[in-house]
Amino acid sequence: MGMRVVSAEDAARMVQSGDTLLIGGSGGGHAVPDALIAAIAARFQAEGAPRNLTTVHPVGLGDRKTRGIGHLAHDGLLKRVVCGTLVDSPPVERMALEDRVEAYTLPQGALSQLTREMASGRPGLVTHVGLNTFVDPRLGGGRQSPSATEDLVELVQLAGREWLFFKPFVPDVALLRGTTADEDGNVTMEQEAIFGEMISMAQATRRAGGTVIVQVKRLARRGTLNPKQVKIPGILVDLVVVEPAQTQTYVSDYNPAYAGELKIPLSAIDPLPFDPRKVIARRAALELYSGAVCNLGSGISTGIATVAAEEGCLDAITLTNEQGLIGGAPASGNEVGASRNYHAMIDQPYQFDFYDGGGLDLAFLSFAEVDADGSVNVSRFSDRIIGPGGFINISQNAKKVIFSGTFTSGGLDIVWPEGRTAIRREGRDRKFVAALQQLTYSGRYANSIGQEALYVTERAVFRRNPAGRLELSEVAPGIDLARDVLEQMAFRPAIAQDLRTMDAGLFRPGPIGLEQRLKLAQPPAHASRSRLSA
Repeated sequence: MGMRVVSAEDAARMVQSGDTLLIGGSGGGHAVPDALIAAIAARFQAEGAPRNLTTVHPVGLGDRKTRGIGHLAHDGLLKRVVCGTLVDSPPVERMALEDRVEAYTLPQGALSQLTREMASGRPGLVTHVGLNTFVDPRLGGGRQSPSATEDLVELVQLAGREWLFFKPFVPDVALLRGTTADEDGNVTMEQEAIFGEMISMAQATRRAGGTVIVQVKRLARRGTLNPKQVKIPGILVDLVVVEPAQTQTYVSDYNPAYAGELKIPLSAIDPLPFDPRKVIARRAALELYSGAVCNLGSGISTGIATVAAEEGCLDAITLTNEQGLIGGAPASGNEVGASRNYHAMIDQPYQFDFYDGGGLDLAFLSFAEVDADGSVNVSRFSDRIIGPGGFINISQNAKKVIFSGTFTSGGLDIVWPEGRTAIRREGRDRKFVAALQQLTYSGRYANSIGQEALYVTERAVFRRNPAGRLELSEVAPGIDLARDVLEQMAFRPAIAQDLRTMDAGLFRPGPIGLEQRLKLAQPPAHASRSRLSA
């Protein structure tokens, strides 16, 4: 039949009750086909159809308000959501908390790679990622609501060891996005901030006999697109919807640095204000060394890119993010997932191949809860369902992991007059707890494979010692060890014999001389560069 150009409203009529939708894009609006998602929701509100949809998207999709998957947060419209995170879609998160939708959060990398397995007709994804976490069927199978009863993940034995098997989906419709489509349906992504797994989703849906719909900003004449820029070939595209008002992200209409069109001066990246986030990012950044290949997770760890830019040492290291950006300065805040001044942009499944294969020297990740074994929860706590995103892929496979977060949360007010710590109000909620609400990173498993881990806060630094126990190794200047650290923990950590004071420069507004420190830092024996010269 060939590709047709239709309105978003007509495209929404291709979705039938009970369908499974593969949806491309990344949280914050990067390559998210928002007009298509909104049109499906509008049709449901007007007609009561389609109903009982299943959505599958590796990354959380939304503006942390109502856009993205949040458009679909209507009883009867959405039956099941399978994704990496729910934090970007508060309306769907509430549905999961209230058990009004079957909710699963699975590792972002596993879902991303699974789309490739589905495209090829292989039985599913076999991987070590997720073992000994809440994704492991023995610990919950990634379920986040009581009505989520189907087993989407199985434990299998292969070649004498345990693996997880992620079952494939049969997609009826793919909702994808690009920048330009020509008259044959070939789609380029020149203005997009990420590539994601658009081609794998299109191939998987075409193989299943489904419909591939692509939202773009503009149309081009047949034969005028650079064929090397085509990310979704026209042979895979059924319908194209032109949305001239399409923005690059939910925040930026168009940022040429996100598209790779322009490299910006480092001075154009606003420095972080002097607050706990900056103190923590600075201390974590002291683990960097020249030539290190790193990942920056979401949350507080994204501040490391800003610190590195402020200190003039971005070129000495390689920062990456899960969405496929390599080098440069990954973005933070509501645009996390994008990057500036990057060296390369690759499809997301290939980035996770690199991560899963142990390619990261250092991983900088956040924590919400930590226990005495150094296990970490980031995926579900209090009355929030966050999901793991790429955290499990990254934390299980990096050579060294640096977890970062404030020591307590909920109203914490802390300052450093003259470089000395003054806690004006302690946080209401403890983060060093006796038992995790959900296991996103197993300290015991990590210790068994010899992975090094550090836990950085604004007032103390811990490491997981060789015995597998959390050990206090540094405290901030001016801290009362008993009152400000030990009494704020639900367990007593081991205390290093050489307990040190954190670097005084971290607690003053001026630069910390990170560039010079990197020049002096010696890479560990396991560093990527040392393997190349071995």
